[in-house]
Amino acid sequence: PCFAARVGRMKWLDIPPNWLFAALLAAYFVPWRVPFGAVFNGVGTLLVVLGFGLIFAALVWFWREKTTPVPHMEADALITSGVFAVSRNPIYLADLLLLAGFALRWDAPLGLALVPVLRYILIRRFIEPEEARLSVSFGMQYTNYQAKTRRWV
Repeated sequence: PCFAARVGRMKWLDIPPNWLFAALLAAYFVPWRVPFGAVFNGVGTLLVVLGFGLIFAALVWFWREKTTPVPHMEADALITSGVFAVSRNPIYLADLLLLAGFALRWDAPLGLALVPVLRYILIRRFIEPEEARLSVSFGMQYTNYQAKTRRWV
């Protein structure tokens, strides 16, 4: 295939769920375990439930507003209500919660160490480019939204 086709395929591989999945695989398969205990196991379960709940809620809002959740695509609408009134990036926040939650459930300290790494990747590869596109597409409406709604929580 031509170079453009290969780049197009790579763009579709470079999506946040794949980065989360890679971090989860690393956390799960690295054999180093530290028994965190029942309390941390419960906290991990809560984080996983919150993470999946945030993803579901955000996807419902994407569907309601008829816009795409795919980071590399142009948004047709600026969503500022629902979970997006609390966080500009509820799905990315959910990714971090899922990684931390599963790390606690699996007694996997590597997973906890990967949370700030995944956060950095999400900011640089996805959030900053999305913010630039949204700023161009929605102008002052997006600037006002940024001023009143934090990036994470």
